[in-house]
Amino acid sequence: MATWRVRDFHDDDLDQVVRVWEESRKTGVEPVYGLAEILAAVREDGTAVVAVVGHVVVGATIARVAGDRAWVNLLALADDWRGRGLGSAMLVELEKRLVQRGVHRLSALLPEGETGVEAFRNRGYATRDLVYFERVVPLQPQEVGRLEELGGQMLPDNLWSSLAGMANEKMLIERRLVLPLADPDLADEFGVLPPRAVVLFGPPGTGKTTFAKAVASRLGWPFVEVLPSRLAAEGPGLALALRATFGEIAELEHAVVFIDEVEEIAAERGGRPPSPIQGVTNELLKSISAFREKEGRLLVCATNFVRGLDPAFLRHGRFDYVIPIGPPDATARHAIWQRYVPGAVVPLVDLDALVQASNLFTPADIEFAARKASQGALESAVYRTDGGSGGAGGSRGPRGPGTDDYLVAIQETRSTLTEAMVAEFNEDIARIARL
Repeated sequence: MATWRVRDFHDDDLDQVVRVWEESRKTGVEPVYGLAEILAAVREDGTAVVAVVGHVVVGATIARVAGDRAWVNLLALADDWRGRGLGSAMLVELEKRLVQRGVHRLSALLPEGETGVEAFRNRGYATRDLVYFERVVPLQPQEVGRLEELGGQMLPDNLWSSLAGMANEKMLIERRLVLPLADPDLADEFGVLPPRAVVLFGPPGTGKTTFAKAVASRLGWPFVEVLPSRLAAEGPGLALALRATFGEIAELEHAVVFIDEVEEIAAERGGRPPSPIQGVTNELLKSISAFREKEGRLLVCATNFVRGLDPAFLRHGRFDYVIPIGPPDATARHAIWQRYVPGAVVPLVDLDALVQASNLFTPADIEFAARKASQGALESAVYRTDGGSGGAGGSRGPRGPGTDDYLVAIQETRSTLTEAMVAEFNEDIARIARL
């Protein structure tokens, strides 16, 4: 049988090390370190050894050195050479070289089941109970500066799950937008073209901006909000500034681009002579056409007045969907109230009464009323002089606002919506929505 030996890594071993790394991944376990990180450890004065049979590399171990500590980034073995002691032998040789460099603490981070776990155990490495956190930011280094220039950001990845209520809207957006964008290969298999641009419309305060941010969070893509007012202040003209901004966005690999109150720059054109805003609308239409040519990006335009948009703006081929985001129904209001009522008093609060009393409330209205009730109950508990228990609970039971506190706050809160606005919204759904 052929014998193996362990020696120092040479630059011309690189192609073979990559091959061994690829074979080691066939276990189905996702490695902690990607290939780029492993190669960087070699280039940046790391320490590496390989196991060879003749001139063929059958194993590799690489460590990154940081002061008196070294992190083992790779312990990989070719398929036919596992279980023969190569892993332990490479670690022995790696440790010798690291000790000579002043290292006296060695660490490794491996998922259970990855190639090399047994080798570390055989060499006496102790397992420590740690919590491992990881967040992958889908930005290339050259994109970071560009995103900052655009005023964009990477949002927390829990925004989608934290959306309270609005179950129907969430289900529709999850299926129409998120599903094909998150898994384009599956979409292609079924002949589905992932959306490139959508319009969210509805009365003010119903959560259109929140939904746009939640989609970016759900996809893990950068969120870039285009603010026409800021563009107008920065550039020689809004149309030119808009063109330049979309040109910079085109350099991002992925992005959710958001334009709020888009009716300000895409209102129905008309009149003679043409108004200055018509040139902006024309430029926006051109930018959308160019934006749609590249995959991995989504334009979300929001409007409170969809019937005022230029008909050419909403036509097929420009926007894939025109989605209504309406006031929360009873089920959604119940979920939103439950989110803002302190957990200790939820069992004591009549949520159904709050839901009924807040019929025309938007999510923002409910949040305001809930905070108002909490503030009022707090002040009552601290400053009252009658000695009673009041809504804050006093010394009996959980302390916090009660049903009456919330009902008073609801009565004192002016709802954003009116019956006329809701009726107009329902008409827009029938005439304009595209789902």
